[in-house]
Amino acid sequence: APPLVLLIAMNIFPLLYSIALSFSNADLVGSEWDWVGVLNYTFVFKFAKYAQALRTTALFVFLAVAIELMLGFALAYALRDRFRLKPVLLTVLLVPMMLPQAVMGLFWKLILNGNYGALNQLLAALGLPQPQWITDPDLKFLSIVMVDVWMWTPFMMLISLAALQAIPSYIYEAAAIDRASPWRVFRRITLPMCAPLLGLAVLLRATDALKQFDLIMAITGPNDRATQTLSALLYQVVFRDGKVGLGTAYSYVILVLVIALASVFLRYMARLQQREGAA
Repeated sequence: APPLVLLIAMNIFPLLYSIALSFSNADLVGSEWDWVGVLNYTFVFKFAKYAQALRTTALFVFLAVAIELMLGFALAYALRDRFRLKPVLLTVLLVPMMLPQAVMGLFWKLILNGNYGALNQLLAALGLPQPQWITDPDLKFLSIVMVDVWMWTPFMMLISLAALQAIPSYIYEAAAIDRASPWRVFRRITLPMCAPLLGLAVLLRATDALKQFDLIMAITGPNDRATQTLSALLYQVVFRDGKVGLGTAYSYVILVLVIALASVFLRYMARLQQREGAA
C-alpha cells in the first residue's frame, strides 16, 4: 500500500491535474484559473509557430533516427566478429551515449563556434572554408542533427550488435552450403532476423527525439525558429509567456503524437513476429 500511495501522489495525480489545467486559462504567476473548455487546443492548431515547430520536430526525428540507424547498423556489422581490441573499441564508441545531453550541448556549442571553435580551426588548418555552424540559418538545424547523431549512433550500434549476435551461426552455415551470395545472405537472413530489434531501437529513439530539448537549449536556445522543436516551444509558452494552461495543452498534443508513433511501431513489430512464427 505505501508504494501504491506514493505512485499515485507522484505520477497519477499530477497527470490528472495537468489534464484539468489544459482546459483552463491557468497562468504561471496567478493562483486562480477559470475553465475555458477546448479553447487551448483550438489555439494549438491555429498557432503558426506550433505548425512550424511540428515540421521542425518531424524533420529532426526523420533525419536523426534514419542516419543513426544506418550508421549504427554499419558499425555493428563491421564489429560483429570477435577480435582482440573489440571491448576497448566498443567502450570508446559508447562514451557519447553515456554523457549528459545538456553538458554535451554546451561542449559542442564551443566546438562549433564560428570564431574560435575547434572544428573551424581544424578546417582552417586543412585550408577549407569555416562555416558559421550555429549562426548561419541554413546550418543551425543540420548542426543539431549532427550532434544528436554523434551522441545516439552508439545506441543504435549496441542494439544492432545484439541483434546480429543473436542470429544462430548454423543459418549462415546452411547458406554457405547452398552457395548463397553475400548480398543474398544479408537480404534474406541478416536483415529480416534483425528487423524486430531494429524496430525497437527506432521506436525508442524516435519517441526520445520527439522530446528533444537539451541540445536545442544548450546550442541555439529555445527561441530560434530554425531549430525550435515542440519541446522548446512548450518551454517558451510556459516559462516566458506564463501560459500554463496553453502549455499543458501543447504537452498533451505531443503525448498523443508519441503514443501514436509507438502504436504504429508496435503493430509493425507484432506483424514481424507473426511472419516469423508462420515461417
